[in-house]
Amino acid sequence: MAENHSFDVVSKVDYQEVSNAINQALKEIKQRYDFKDALAEIDLNQKENKLTIASTDDYKVNSIIDILKQKFVKRNVPLKAFDYGETKPAGGNTVKMEVAIQSGISKEKAKDIIKDIKDSKIKVQAQIQDDQLRIIGKDLDDLQEIIKMLKQKDYGINMNFVNYR
Repeated sequence: MAENHSFDVVSKVDYQEVSNAINQALKEIKQRYDFKDALAEIDLNQKENKLTIASTDDYKVNSIIDILKQKFVKRNVPLKAFDYGETKPAGGNTVKMEVAIQSGISKEKAKDIIKDIKDSKIKVQAQIQDDQLRIIGKDLDDLQEIIKMLKQKDYGINMNFVNYR
């Protein structure tokens, strides 16, 4: 009897690496001349999956984001996992920006992924499980083909392939 193989498609970030990147960015900001005597804060809220960046003006907020992106890339944190909001006044001559950290695959994205898998005519089954997808097939080569296909398409989200068995 043939045995089924499977893998999960998830979308999550390593919060330890995000925290390390934030700490490195703050160290660099403290040493930069253009941030001398200027407010520069980056707060990570893991429970709400968001970052809050505060500074004295839009230019400095954008500079902080650029520094953060560099640190994320060095630490292999995917940039697609972050959704940057609008810069808003925060009072006292400061502005802030909230950055949503994507965690999990939304139902709409999951349905798009499943539709593409079905359109590929590869003999696998896909099912939505909360905020992730499980792909099941009898042949390991079919699963590898699905992974390759999903990596080539851009769904606007970070995708990780885990529990490959």
